[in-house]
Amino acid sequence: MINVTKPSLASLTGVYLKIGNTTFGGGDPTIALLQRELTGRGWITREDFALAYSLARVTPGTNVLAFCAATGARVLGLGGALAAVLAVTLPSAILAVLLTRGFETWRAHPWAMAALGGTVAAVSGMMWASVWLLVRPYLGWRVLLFTGGAFLAAWKFQVTPVPVILIAALAGYVWTDKK
Repeated sequence: MINVTKPSLASLTGVYLKIGNTTFGGGDPTIALLQRELTGRGWITREDFALAYSLARVTPGTNVLAFCAATGARVLGLGGALAAVLAVTLPSAILAVLLTRGFETWRAHPWAMAALGGTVAAVSGMMWASVWLLVRPYLGWRVLLFTGGAFLAAWKFQVTPVPVILIAALAGYVWTDKK
């Protein structure tokens, strides 16, 4: 059993607030940074982190909010969940409102559109980094098959996340490593 430490509510809120204020590009880059912070500080195990990530992907609505609630609750219970969601949401919501208002003015400007294109490319790279951080500890033929199958199901066949995750969970249960 891996021992985890319990931070103060202020420390936990500070981590989510910092990441909410400094991460751009959506849920996956945010989740990647939270993985580094929460597991690196010993506040949550990699297994609990992966479970929260997987469960958040099958919830309706914004997955990053479900993820923050799950990890915050795992670390400090209901207070941790509320603090995590509020801390990661408020700065992003305020910034989104300001950027949306500014976009109307900037969208005719080619430099602004070039900057947006560069941002999209960078966010894609951060999403791949997040995937790598989640998959790396379990890397093997089974994980490569599941990852590739899930990618193809979502990309080529437009299968929604719930069936993909349920099939992967069933296949993972049936196909266990012999020890």
